[in-house]
Amino acid sequence: MNLVNFRFETDADGIATLTWDMPERSMNVITPQVMEELNQVVDKVASDETIKGCVIVSGKDSFSGGADLTMLQGLRDLYVKLAKEQGEQIAMQRFFDESRKLSLLYRKLETCGKPFAAAIHGVCLGGAFELALSCQLRVVSDDASTRVGLPEIKVGLFPGAGGTQRVSRLMQTGDALQMMFKGDQIKALPARNMGLVHAALPRDQIVAAAKEWLKANPQAKQPWEDPKFKLPSNKVHSPAGMQIWPPASAIYRRETNDNYPAARAILSAVYEGLQLPMDLALKVESRYFAKILRTKEAASMIRSLFVSMQELNKGARRPADVPASKLKKVGVVGAGFMGAGIAYVTANAGIEVVLIDRDVEAAEKGKAYSHKLVTDQITKGRAKTADRDALLGRIKASADYADLKGCDLIVEAVFEDPKVKAEVIAKVEAVVGPKTIFGSNTSTLPITGLAEHSERPKNFIGIHFFSPVEKMLLVEIIMAKKTGKKALAMALDFVRAIKKTPIVVNDVRGFYANRCVGNYIREGHLMLMEGVPPAMIEAAGKQAGMPVGPLSLNDEVAVDLAYKVLKATKAQLGEGAVDPAQEKLLNEMVEKHGRLGRKNRKGFYDYPEAGPKRLWPGLAELTKNKLEPELIDMEELKHRLLVTQALEAAKTYEEGVVTDPREADVGSIIGFGFAPYSGGTLSYIDNMGTAAFVKLCESLAKKHGERFKPNRLLKRMAKTGESFYGSAEKKAAA
Repeated sequence: MNLVNFRFETDADGIATLTWDMPERSMNVITPQVMEELNQVVDKVASDETIKGCVIVSGKDSFSGGADLTMLQGLRDLYVKLAKEQGEQIAMQRFFDESRKLSLLYRKLETCGKPFAAAIHGVCLGGAFELALSCQLRVVSDDASTRVGLPEIKVGLFPGAGGTQRVSRLMQTGDALQMMFKGDQIKALPARNMGLVHAALPRDQIVAAAKEWLKANPQAKQPWEDPKFKLPSNKVHSPAGMQIWPPASAIYRRETNDNYPAARAILSAVYEGLQLPMDLALKVESRYFAKILRTKEAASMIRSLFVSMQELNKGARRPADVPASKLKKVGVVGAGFMGAGIAYVTANAGIEVVLIDRDVEAAEKGKAYSHKLVTDQITKGRAKTADRDALLGRIKASADYADLKGCDLIVEAVFEDPKVKAEVIAKVEAVVGPKTIFGSNTSTLPITGLAEHSERPKNFIGIHFFSPVEKMLLVEIIMAKKTGKKALAMALDFVRAIKKTPIVVNDVRGFYANRCVGNYIREGHLMLMEGVPPAMIEAAGKQAGMPVGPLSLNDEVAVDLAYKVLKATKAQLGEGAVDPAQEKLLNEMVEKHGRLGRKNRKGFYDYPEAGPKRLWPGLAELTKNKLEPELIDMEELKHRLLVTQALEAAKTYEEGVVTDPREADVGSIIGFGFAPYSGGTLSYIDNMGTAAFVKLCESLAKKHGERFKPNRLLKRMAKTGESFYGSAEKKAAA
């Protein structure tokens, strides 16, 4: 055998150990070369009479993250190429054969006549867990870092190497479907209790336990190879089966709004596969997998949520000629909700934090937020008391700006008032060194204007966090006119250290994310004033793929904040910059009715202490317009809510606010939940085709106003047939 990615050895008892340890990679991934080598190993184990069984282990800290998704991207590209050169039928057959190679390999391993065992420590996800599922024994370490799961749904795919068929034969059907729909990573003990693995043991015992089992069970087979095997939830067409499938179909519709072809494929593959013997079931799964792999949803989600996100996290926008920053100490000025969250994520990354506020009591209150967050984790078994003590020990609460001396980076998170921020800038710069970078966390104030108060504008940059800081993955890095490369590099290094995803934007009011999501909220407001029933507005938002409707989202960010932003925009840019209908609505909500959102338990929704939130009945009285629900075009409502955001994204791209389609797309999905199935705001346009998108904008503009009028860039692209990603690739290649 010629093995590069594995080591193979056999002990005196005839038990082989296959150690997966890919050179020059921190994580094992499945590649064509790995598949070829694994095939050689299966042949060796099956043909060598001295070998009784084989244990698969990892030579790294984790087992494997699964398949290299760029390999799957390559399959799609191969299909397109062959379809042009040799025709659709030949291309489709080759694509199908290539896409099911991994499934056939695992089936070969499973039925080779010798038992295999997977000894798992660390993460074992996707195609790697499907490998484990094809083994007759699965033993995991009971370490906190060990996780198993099938997260393919999160990038628009589904488990296509036997996962849908094996999991649905190990667990109750409803539980199996839920596991694959969610794509969660499952800890060791829950995985054992669910029947996904056989044992959870201390790390230093898993290999020995697997070997002992193989010695004792040389003829072991998978349970479904037994002719008497019964499905955990009985046959599909049985009284028990009919208790599962109608509700499962309804739940699928409720959760996905039919926007995710991969979720539908899971449902179909399991439903059909459970009625067939394993080999035919795997073939059915492979056909669905080949179909899903060719969808625009899968291509877009893989590109944005895997490839682009990895590139951004690894520093795609970081200046290459600036040495890596060694962040030891970070100052956070402002211990309110945002500042407290920033202090927590920074300390959680192992960095010393000085948390400053107007007095020690206020600073300690901000520090207490970290205590609460870690205590919640302790209650859930995700952390220990020692972890909390260590984290809190890294946060120094103070009212003395002199304590900021020696900080590598300052993050200012005080009230959104230019005067207050100017005072803070002066106080900070009076005590920190000339090399300290100053980052302002602001969601609306132009960074260039704030930088004018700094004596070192090259060191001044915007670092815009989203609320709640500990949960939201996105951070906008905002470049002021005089921001230097060192400030950019430091900000990106900081964001990477706290395990967030950065996008770099240029300084324009609202930056990128707030401009797009502001349009989403505004469109919901305008629909309400047109007389569209509020329940339909909210339903349209969710059906379009947004996590919540625009009215619900406004409640979360605060209705009075939206009103303040509108008034500030009007004061700075004039009356033409705001919509009078939206202004009237917000004025009545805030000034007349005192409805500020979730924070005071009354906004567009009422928030009773007991029971779920419900739309405020008084919304019907805010406008004289009343539209009959049955005459409203739901598809048009969905288009309006997505187009208004995508169009704004295109405008920011034209203005140079965002300069990379990857950042626009990733930022839109993880920043404000823009329809993940689309791949993001600019992918939404590319997938529709620029010409079709422009035509849709023009039709909406005729009916609903100038705000839908396409910008010059889009019109030009529509004429030339350009796409955002196509243009970016040409520019990069030039």
